[in-house]
Amino acid sequence: MAKGAPPVVWVLTDGKAGDEQPLIGLAEAMGSVPVLRRVAPRRAFTWLMPWGPIDPKDAPAKSGSPLAPPFPDICLATGRRAVPYLRRLKALAPATFCVLFKDPRTRRHGADLLIVQQHDAPRGANVLVVTTAPNRLSPERLADAHAAFAEALAPLPRPRVAVLVGGDSRHHRFTDADNDRFLRGLEARLEDGCGLMITTSRRTPAPLANALSGLGNRPQVRFWDGTGENPLLAYLSWADEIVVTADSTNMVGEAAALSVPVQIFHPSGGHAKIDRLIAALSQEAVIGRFPEEPAHGHAKPVNSTPGLAEEILKRWRAS
Repeated sequence: MAKGAPPVVWVLTDGKAGDEQPLIGLAEAMGSVPVLRRVAPRRAFTWLMPWGPIDPKDAPAKSGSPLAPPFPDICLATGRRAVPYLRRLKALAPATFCVLFKDPRTRRHGADLLIVQQHDAPRGANVLVVTTAPNRLSPERLADAHAAFAEALAPLPRPRVAVLVGGDSRHHRFTDADNDRFLRGLEARLEDGCGLMITTSRRTPAPLANALSGLGNRPQVRFWDGTGENPLLAYLSWADEIVVTADSTNMVGEAAALSVPVQIFHPSGGHAKIDRLIAALSQEAVIGRFPEEPAHGHAKPVNSTPGLAEEILKRWRAS
């Protein structure tokens, strides 16, 4: 590799967007265009992960293996299924600097550096602790999205509120009562004269998604129906305030990266880890509870990505 050139970086995951996109953002912050390596072990092998071996069909010498050489300078990995593959990569290529995100639930993970959020347990000399996960919210990407959607979003009345809606998850369920409470809160914001920029996810329950789509018919509302270019970055770049549902830690973390007030909606359920994340964020960002207890004011952006990129590059160069 030429002196001063960016490293060759693999992003090693099972392909879930919530795992892959943050690591792509981190690779981009290091100046690299990442090589995406996705693992897809057969079910019998997933039962043994993260402790067991990789699926033999993915042996490095086999065609299409996610571990096929040439090996990278840095590998960024996350997820239970990725752990055995990272462990095998480190055995095959000891010079590769291996970074693992989230609690791997095993000490045999093969990583040179483990990065966890404050609500996860691992601590140690080779463990970095951050409040939020990395993301792709670089100033350049936000500025490009801001300009690209100016015609659609500039006419909205202020304050413009980005509304990021997740859905049912392992720890949360959107009941009919939750949906009604959420919609009443948005109606109240519209009555106050706000503009709304709404995006849902594949997990959003159909009754709630349909009701939100109906709001999109109003002149002071923009609703993304899943067609055309995803406006999420534009919504964030134009937002004076963000409403986000608590079921997605990634969405909550991204909302805190914009310095505007973040109002978190709590559907039924919950988990102690999510509570700890929100408590930690509340020490650094302006965090309210939607719609009952809104927060006001601004804070410095909470964004781990630039600092993590710098630290990983420093450790890789020293390795």
